Amino acid sequence: MTTRDTTTRDSDLVLTRAAQRRAAAQRLQEGAPQEGVAIFRPVSKALLVGLHLTGETSHDVDASLDELELLVDTLGAETVGRVVQKRGAPDVATFVGRGKVDELREMVTALGADAVIFDDELTPAQQRNLEERLGVQVLDRTIVILNIFADHASSREGKAQVELAQLTYLLPRLRGWGQALSRQAGGAGPLRGPGETQLEVDRRKIHRRITKLRRDLEAAARTRRTKARDRERHGVPTVALVGYTNAGKSTLLNRLTGADVLVADKLFATLDTTARRLELPDGRVVVVTDTVGFVKKLPTQLIEAFKSTLEDTLRADLLLHVVDAAHPEAEAQILAVDRVLDEIGAGDMQRVLVLNKADIADRDELAGLQRQFPSAVAVSAVTGEGIPTLLDKITTVLPPRRRIVEALVPYDRADLVAQAHRDGEVLKEEHRSDGTYLVANLGRDTAAAVAPYATSNPWADEAEPDAAAG
Repeated sequence: MTTRDTTTRDSDLVLTRAAQRRAAAQRLQEGAPQEGVAIFRPVSKALLVGLHLTGETSHDVDASLDELELLVDTLGAETVGRVVQKRGAPDVATFVGRGKVDELREMVTALGADAVIFDDELTPAQQRNLEERLGVQVLDRTIVILNIFADHASSREGKAQVELAQLTYLLPRLRGWGQALSRQAGGAGPLRGPGETQLEVDRRKIHRRITKLRRDLEAAARTRRTKARDRERHGVPTVALVGYTNAGKSTLLNRLTGADVLVADKLFATLDTTARRLELPDGRVVVVTDTVGFVKKLPTQLIEAFKSTLEDTLRADLLLHVVDAAHPEAEAQILAVDRVLDEIGAGDMQRVLVLNKADIADRDELAGLQRQFPSAVAVSAVTGEGIPTLLDKITTVLPPRRRIVEALVPYDRADLVAQAHRDGEVLKEEHRSDGTYLVANLGRDTAAAVAPYATSNPWADEAEPDAAAG
């Protein structure tokens, strides 16, 4: 073989490899995810699909699809049709079965839908099979919620939490993209299977990104825990607002504290935790936090990603469970929130049920909720109706963390004086001939340590407070 022949063949090989790279890049641009989470193409017209399983009622299925339609509307798309399939269990390959898929394909064409959205989470194989047979984008409730969260997250931590949830959702679905690319490549020889190579690259990138996001979120969680410990050290109780999305938590926070938190009549309008100061009728100061709203079938990826934020709920001294009393599914939403609270370990925490939107709720429906939940407080965060009653309820249910203790501490127990400074608030300190005279605002534990030298201890005759639920 001559030098010229070798050079020619090398040149052909270089050109072939360059052509491969250009072809692979072109195929990626046509559909594969570029940034790890860009798998959601804009939707303008959506066909919704629900599954009516054995044991479910038609009312429950319709209510869930109604909520999915609201989610799609929040996403900026129009719902052009709804389909419900009755089955004993989801079909492994297509979720709804082959016959229903044929029907869906005809409806997609007739209605001009550019996406079919399922009310339950699909497996990667189901999603891939459905897209091949329907010829349009196939989504599920999980990815719809994830993308709404992505649109509404504003803080650095909130964006990181949403991205982590999106990447966790995407990772097992990369295989579908890789196979699609391999099929597009086709043929034999060096051009076979470039998608699989890109698949491994994407997978490594996503794993690295997930590791970094988790590290960043843990750093943010440490900062939050430090602030919480500082509040506890200074005896500032925390009240956390929890509830279904769009129940009016942010409006109630604004009404209680005079804050100016974003309020919008849409699902998941606010995602980032907000903390504001509130003075109770007895003069105590508490911190009120507004956390992310819940929803039926809340994606497990989101619960895991928002775990550090939801820890704020676990550290609260009292939960205000805010309910949209005007919603026809108010009772079901209460149960849905209770399930999420149980899932994050907050099921046994002290709480007050707040029936919000009393000004627009049906009188009979509101009365029914009050009979069912006799300790609940009916309010209107918009008009202020019931707010004084709610504040009195919080004051009664929330036990004071600290009380004023007066003591004369011997000089050989300087450790107790240091403990009072460290864990309480020393209001007065005098060094007398027989010891250190203290007037301090102390919690139960520190007060118990100082008790042998106390001349006035309001904790002394009080039994341990009951963990009575509101």
